[in-house]
Amino acid sequence: MKLIFDRETAWLVGGVVAALVLASLVGWILARRGGSPAYQATIANMNARTRAWWFMVAIFFLAMLSGGLGSVILFGLTSFLALREFVTMTPTRLADHRTLFWVFFVITPIQYWLVATSWYGLFAIFIPVYAFLFIPLRSVLSGDCEHFLQRTATIQWGLMICVYCVSHAPALLTLSIPGFEGQNGKLLCFFVVVVQASDVLQYLWGKTCGKHKIAPDVSPNKTWEGFLGGVGSATLLGTALWWATPFTPLQAAGMSLAITLMGFAGGLVMSAIKRDRGVKDYGTLIEGHGGVMDRIDSVCFSAPIFFHLTRWFFTV
Repeated sequence: MKLIFDRETAWLVGGVVAALVLASLVGWILARRGGSPAYQATIANMNARTRAWWFMVAIFFLAMLSGGLGSVILFGLTSFLALREFVTMTPTRLADHRTLFWVFFVITPIQYWLVATSWYGLFAIFIPVYAFLFIPLRSVLSGDCEHFLQRTATIQWGLMICVYCVSHAPALLTLSIPGFEGQNGKLLCFFVVVVQASDVLQYLWGKTCGKHKIAPDVSPNKTWEGFLGGVGSATLLGTALWWATPFTPLQAAGMSLAITLMGFAGGLVMSAIKRDRGVKDYGTLIEGHGGVMDRIDSVCFSAPIFFHLTRWFFTV
């Protein structure tokens, strides 16, 4: 997974940094204008999100600079933290602790080792098949049958969504795309930029124009205006970045639309889980964003779709 850093990569990095500089400047100006308490709270939240983005972007690009292994380690740690948040907010019993030990310290590292070694054949089925069968077997050996199905399904769902799905993002670095050898880092950047830009743009469109709620009982802040504006804007952004990918402009548009639609679906589903558990956020680790899971909920659904679409149509 040796990565090439060229002029196009520099343009990607420069574009992201320029966007953050602009967001920081606008936030600083708006904060100095005063206004109602509600307005100031919104601006303070926006500035907190921007500060967090500076940190997250710096970590991501440092991982990219360290090469493919650094990116795999970064996403592996992200999966670990997200899974920790997920398990913490769901009901488990003492009998589940040994199963969770296997999930955190054996299954998760093995999944990312398979990514690092480009072992696609086992990477694709390790968790859906082998871990899926192992988890209930390990749990039943504890002898605790109370809520057994619920507890086992919760652990399996957490492992699938936080580890298996997320691991498809760094797995993009393992794809062999004709004429794009060594440039997969740009493909990963493209994916992350589009999916995260969609989240940000949906938030901005929703705050400025949102009136008609999509699913008020699931996610009160998601509106049709925010959804259409954010998805449309992020799709246009992805289309404009076609030069950083192995796609034509039309193909980049289609891929971007798939990423943004699946990202929205992921956010909606993960919001439903939060409502079921009676919490606002999965955690408090990231200022302005909540927990790690709150930041990568869109990645969970979009990463496997983008990976397999790229693998099916663009690899040898």
